[in-house]
Formats: sequence, C-alpha cells, structure tokens
Amino acid sequence: MKEKKKSDLTVLLGYTGSYKGLTFLGLGLSAVAMVLGMLPYICIWLVARDLIIVAPNWTEATGIAKYGWMAFAFAVAGILVYFAALMCTHLAAFRTASNIRKAGMKHLMKTPLGFFDSNASGLLRNRLDGAASETETLLAHNLADIVGTAAMFIAMLVLMFVFDWRMGVSCLLAAVVSVMAMAAMMGGKNAGLMAEYQAAQDQMSKAGTEYVRGIPVVKVFQQTVYSFKAFKQAIEDYSAKAEHYQADVCKVPQSVNLTFTEGAFIFLVPVALLLAPAALSSGSFAGFVTNFAFYAVFSAIISTALAKIMFAASGMMLASTALGRINEVMSAPVLKITGHPQVPEDNRVEFKDVSFTYAGAEVPALDHVSFSVEPGQTVALVGPSGGGKTTAASLIPRFWDVSSGSVLVGGVDVRDADPHVLMDQIAFVFQNNRLFKTSILENVRASRPEATREEVQAALSAAQCDDILEKLPDGMDTVIGTEGTYLSGGEQQRVALARAILKDAPIVVLDEATAFADPENEAMIQKAFATLTKGRTVIMIAHRLSTVVGADKIIVLDNGKVAEEGTHTELVQEGGLYARMWKEYNQAVKWRISQEETTGSVSVSYTHLTLP
Repeated sequence: MKEKKKSDLTVLLGYTGSYKGLTFLGLGLSAVAMVLGMLPYICIWLVARDLIIVAPNWTEATGIAKYGWMAFAFAVAGILVYFAALMCTHLAAFRTASNIRKAGMKHLMKTPLGFFDSNASGLLRNRLDGAASETETLLAHNLADIVGTAAMFIAMLVLMFVFDWRMGVSCLLAAVVSVMAMAAMMGGKNAGLMAEYQAAQDQMSKAGTEYVRGIPVVKVFQQTVYSFKAFKQAIEDYSAKAEHYQADVCKVPQSVNLTFTEGAFIFLVPVALLLAPAALSSGSFAGFVTNFAFYAVFSAIISTALAKIMFAASGMMLASTALGRINEVMSAPVLKITGHPQVPEDNRVEFKDVSFTYAGAEVPALDHVSFSVEPGQTVALVGPSGGGKTTAASLIPRFWDVSSGSVLVGGVDVRDADPHVLMDQIAFVFQNNRLFKTSILENVRASRPEATREEVQAALSAAQCDDILEKLPDGMDTVIGTEGTYLSGGEQQRVALARAILKDAPIVVLDEATAFADPENEAMIQKAFATLTKGRTVIMIAHRLSTVVGADKIIVLDNGKVAEEGTHTELVQEGGLYARMWKEYNQAVKWRISQEETTGSVSVSYTHLTLP
C-alpha cells in the first residue's frame, strides 16, 4: 500500500521536537488575541447604539464611559495575549530552524564524500541555512496569523448574521473578491512559480559563490563580470522570474484585492440605501441605523484580516518551497553501514571487476576494472584525462560505492568495513588540499587530534616544512588566512603532507600531489614522499610520468578500462599507449623559448629528454 504523503505543515512540525506543545499554545493564544481584538469594535458599536437611541438627548447615554473603558481593557488584553502568543511561536520557530540545521548537518555527515564534489558548498548552504531561516517566519508569524484570522472570521460570520443578514452578506463580498484575487495570484498555473523563483535564487547563490572565488583570476586578467557568464545569466534569470511574478502575475489581482478590501464599505452602502425606505415605513429606522453602524464598524476589520491572510498564504508558499529545498538535502544518498563490520587483515588493495557510473551519466567512468596492490607496493595510475584514475582512487575510501564488482582492502569489501576503521587505514594527499583558517598546528593535528606538539613538529619536519615555520611569526602556532599570513600552493601542499604523515596510515593515496608545485617545492615534496610512503601501500595518480618511473607497477587506464599493466620498462618496450605517452612527455618536458640574434624573431624549440 502506497504511503500517504505528509503535508508540508506536518513535516515542519516534525522538526519542532519538544517545542511542538509550545507551538500549539502560541496558536491558541493567537486565536484568543484576535477575538479580544474584535471586542473593542463591539464596544464602539455599543457606544454608537446608545447615542442613536437617545438622540438628540446625548446626556441620557450613561454607558459611554463604561464601554470606553471596556474597549481599552480588551485592546490591552489583546495586545498582551498576542505578545505571549508570539513569544511562544518565536521560541518554537527558532528551535525548529536550529533542529532543521542540525538534522541537515547530521544527514550530510552520513553522505559519501563524493557527494560534495557534485554539490557546491554555496548551494548546500543556501538550501539548508537559508531554507531553515524561511521556516522561522512561517512558524513565528504566519501560522499564528492564520489561526488567529480563522478564529476572527468565525466570530465575524456569527456576528455578521446576527442583526441583518443582507448587510452581513454585502460586507463579506469584499472577502470573496479578495480570496478570488489571491487564488489567481497563488493558485492554478501560478502555484509552481514560487518554486521556480527559489530555484533561480539557488542558482544565483551558487554562481555568486563561484564568482567570488574567481575574483583573483578576474583581476589578474583584467576581466569584467561578463567573463563569468554563468553568474550574469543567473542574475538575469532571477531578475526575469521576479519581474514576471510581480508585473505579469500579481499586478492586476493585487490591485483588485487592495481596492475591494480597503473599500469594503462600498458594498454596504447600496444595500443600506435599498433597505432604508422599508425601515422608515415600518418605524424601525433607529434600529436600522444602529445595525448599519455595526456593519460599518466591522467592515473596517475585513481589510486587516484579509491582509493577514494574504501575507500568511505567501509565507506558506515560501515555507513549502523551503521545505522542498531542505528535502533535497535530506534526500542525499547515505553511506550504507553494515551491521556486522569486518576488520581488514592487511594493507592489500584489490579491484575485482569494478564498474562505476556517476549519477546522470550515460557512460561508465570505470568499466570492469581489475588490478591489485600488494602490501608495501607503490602502484601508479596513469592515462589520458578522463580515463578514470581519480574515480578509481576515490572508490577505495568509499567516496562513492561501486555500481558492480568490489573493492577490497585487506581482503574485506570496503562496504563490509566500518567507515571509521576504513578511513583510519587511508591517508590522502590531493592536488588541491584545503587548509583551515586556524594555526598550522591545528591544521596538521586534524588528522590525529590527540597528537602532541612534538609529534606535529616531527611530522612538519618530515614534510620539509622547517623553512616555512622559520619565516612565520609564531611558528606552527601561526594562524593561516588572517592578518596577511598566507602560504603558496606548494607550501600548502607540504603542510597537507605533514597532516598525512602524522596520520600514519598504512595505505596512502596520492592524487597528483605535485600538480601545482614550483620546481623548488616539488623537490621538497618528493623528499617528503620518501617519508610518507616508506613501508606503506601507495596508490598514486600522476600526469608527470617522471614521478612514476620507479613505481612497482603502473596501471594505464583509458576510457574507464585497464589498457596496460606492468613496470615502466615493460610498458615502454611493449610500445603501446604508455610508450606513446612517455615519448610525448619526453618531447614536451624540455620546451624552451629562444630568440634569433639576427632577426630578433622568437622561436620555440625543445630538446629530447632521456630518462631511464
């Protein structure tokens, strides 16, 4: 049997936790406050009634002062009760938003790390943090206004038909027109416009984050915002959605809505003129005038009530869209954890007929790949760009799970191992490591929080970071990214290496770790590699083929398949893909620019590099 879909309000209230009772208390108090807010109008009508009855002998109206004080008391009571209602709903709203953020973060902590490669951090933040903030308005104000206005309307419906149903119907016509106008704006084919508007806002936030991160490149090449076509297009799309909703969808219905709600009295006058002759002929004109005064007073409440309904309905639409964006985060794939985890026996890594396809892709990134890395071996993954090298490495620590086949560490399928135990087995050094905005000490200690200062210092020394520490004002206590303390790309890579060395994991994955290093930093990084990889199982991804010459085994991946496998010497002798790549690398590695003395022209030449 198909499970019934929960309403947005039910889902939202599910996040209130122990504050759900406080939410309902706030809604109840809001209803009471609205009813109390109506009573002063009744007191005003009672004053008008007494004056009309005794006219023109106004001094005989003895209850005016009493009704005045009653109106004042009801008004003050309504304000106090409404304040108490908002206190309850605000406390519940803030806790609910906090619970949504916590639930989202808890869920994201369970997702595969590869999920964050395909979902920008700015987009995730906007979906979770921004959407949670939007639910605050609904719980803190809109729901209270909806319940309060509903209570007021029920009371109004009763009162409207107490004295003269014809005048009551005429006053309610304004409400009917208003509801129809709001339905035209927010219902039917326009119901999905708010979701499109929010999607455009999400895209603009994502593109904006990418633009800000790329500002240094813009400045270097003196480009303008038009260099970032995605950001410009996102802004234009957002502007077009907002303008369309305002100008094409809301302009006419909102104009009609405001005209009739603010002028609700206009429906009452014609009806009163039609009923007046009969009231004069029957001798009940004083009662007729009293009833007219009652409806005239209450017609003023209609515009206030309908305005609250409109804003509350808008809040419901925003909250519904916000919950949809929150659900996109909460529906992110979760890393499955076995109930009976197995412990790897050693550091052997093996791929058994592994295939993997990224979500939304038609062509597999890896297609029936099989190879093994024995304990203590260094195996290099090389091949053309897009061949599947990084994908293969990311499957070892379960950044993604295989589509078919299996990846084994120590004889255990990585899906059958405890994720924490698996991560403890593996150290990573990526081509673009990120450092936190904290001290170098804490950056390195992130891989092993319980490490002592001496152990961190030893790891930094092993990673050839001594020259970095010497020039920093506070050594390894220097905070990175503040007060002008920044490191070059190669220096950041060495600090990241220190982090991997400190972790002391038996398996090391190097993903083009020298890609952004200058020659001096590359030489130091290579020295650090000697310490990091000693006695460990190493899987390294490299485009610079000179770094893999000494590998125990080289796996050549092309179009997601293993094209060749062997040592450097064996593969060169075979004359296949690796041999061609090696020849091209040799030709490209010594490119140089020279200037002809006679003509002054510039020519490009290269010398053949011979490596063992």
